[in-house]
Amino acid sequence: MSAMTIFLECIFWGSAALILYGYVFYPLLLLVLPPRRSPKVAVQPAVRRISVIIAAHNEAGQIEAKLLNTLALSAKEFELEVIVASDASTDATDDIVRNFESRGVLLCRAPLRHGKENAQKLAIGVSTGDVIVFTDAATVLPEDSLTRLFTIFQNPQIGAVSSVDKVLSEDGRVEGEGLYVRYEMWLRDLEHRFNTLVGLSGSFFAARRAVCMRWDVEVCSDFGVALNCAAMGLKAVSDRSIVGYYRNLADPNREYTRKVRTVLRGMSGLVFRREVLNPRQFGAFAFQVFSHKIMRWTVPWLLVASEISAIFLARDGSLPHVLLVDLLTLLCLSPLVVRWFPTLRQYSLLRLAAFFIEVNAAILHATLMLLKGQDIKAWEPSKR
Repeated sequence: MSAMTIFLECIFWGSAALILYGYVFYPLLLLVLPPRRSPKVAVQPAVRRISVIIAAHNEAGQIEAKLLNTLALSAKEFELEVIVASDASTDATDDIVRNFESRGVLLCRAPLRHGKENAQKLAIGVSTGDVIVFTDAATVLPEDSLTRLFTIFQNPQIGAVSSVDKVLSEDGRVEGEGLYVRYEMWLRDLEHRFNTLVGLSGSFFAARRAVCMRWDVEVCSDFGVALNCAAMGLKAVSDRSIVGYYRNLADPNREYTRKVRTVLRGMSGLVFRREVLNPRQFGAFAFQVFSHKIMRWTVPWLLVASEISAIFLARDGSLPHVLLVDLLTLLCLSPLVVRWFPTLRQYSLLRLAAFFIEVNAAILHATLMLLKGQDIKAWEPSKR
């Protein structure tokens, strides 16, 4: 075996091992590592009022239904405050919200469009709740959502709670969870058990008021809240009894753009709050962020390295090397395969492969945008 072959083999298997770390070895470590002992925290203020902040930009088509859904969440255990954070909407969204002022709904309008996090920050400034719930206009919440959150926040160690996302079909039925969604929920459970969550569900989560006091508009709110919890010695947890329902995208082709924006905002936020990677300051949370985020963001580059090294190795004509190239090529082409042959989407592994490649294509795209100094703060709500 030549030195070049050994070098290429090292690149291929090293890349494969690093890819597996983020998706396989990291969860296994969380399984075997002992749970981190929670530090003693100060007594938290009693939860008497819950503020629900609904982020909206041009949501005239569904904001009325969202407000009716939210107002129905009221319960005797707490006072309910509902605020719509309008990111400079230009349609009838704000007028529809004003029609609900007699029912206690408050409109907090950003005069200029600076993105979801900025609109949420303005709404936090006028809110009065002990716990603040953040939700999107397209997310439907069950009637007992806030009652369940009220119970969870009786634990003083909990600083934030993430929901579980459920997809509704066109006829209103809950669709079956895909392999990737089940994997992500399993990983959240492991992170919750070990220490705290690295990120929350952006469409529906809740946090104590104190956790929201440092609100960086440069950081995705679902990551920023988890980071603030870690800094304060509080836990961000996932609870499967807290569910948010939303419909499939009307235009699936826009899903890729949403993925790119989400990844780019996550990368930009981590650059802005890069101190979180310091284990002396953040301990186990730094390990989680590195493993869950940084290592995943390297995967597309590792896939490219694996493919190139496999192609060079296959020049010797050996069957194992040729099969490696064929398998990697099929993996990379899986999104096109399921689009050209929709009937193949019934196979879970092929759908999973296609989703995996689409996610990593978005990561690659977002990384290149980050290197060019680009960012996407404004968001276009996906039509459902």
